[in-house]
Amino acid sequence: MASPRTRRLKLDYETLTRRFAGSSVIHITGTAGLPPEVYQFRYQIKGIYVNQAGEILERDTHLLEVHLSLEYPRRAPQCRMLTPVFHPNFDETSVCIGDFWAASEGLDDLVVRIGRMIAYQEYNTRSPLNGLAAKWAAEHLNILPIDDRVVAPPLESQRTAAAPSASTAAQIEQDPWNERIQVS
Repeated sequence: MASPRTRRLKLDYETLTRRFAGSSVIHITGTAGLPPEVYQFRYQIKGIYVNQAGEILERDTHLLEVHLSLEYPRRAPQCRMLTPVFHPNFDETSVCIGDFWAASEGLDDLVVRIGRMIAYQEYNTRSPLNGLAAKWAAEHLNILPIDDRVVAPPLESQRTAAAPSASTAAQIEQDPWNERIQVS
């Protein structure tokens, strides 16, 4: 019989592959382990970064690496961006997810939340990893979010074989992931 952790890892993999199978924003680009304990995701969404000259520029492709430690899911996944992102809750080595991780949260929801963070649909300026980005965000509220597209693919119950019906479109519209979140 598989351990609870192994069962959770298998469930996470099945959920991630099913949820992001048709996504135009989030793609699983690599895994390591059986079941996977390391993931790489590619986001096709606008975010910003600082180049070597100190200019803030847009980027529309971002890579994220997620490590699931031996203490996972009790301990939060270790997340780090492989491409630079200028954001209050990102630094060069990690993404701050401690404020909202719980063992009961799905890994798929975490991946969606990080995508929303990249697009500045969510950010926390109260306890930033990057103080300069927090100051920039506070001064540029008028241009946020950087990308306002829906990051979360519809949940399985919201998908249909054909084009979405009016009721499905209403469900997607009411999806709490569609709301902009700012903590300041």
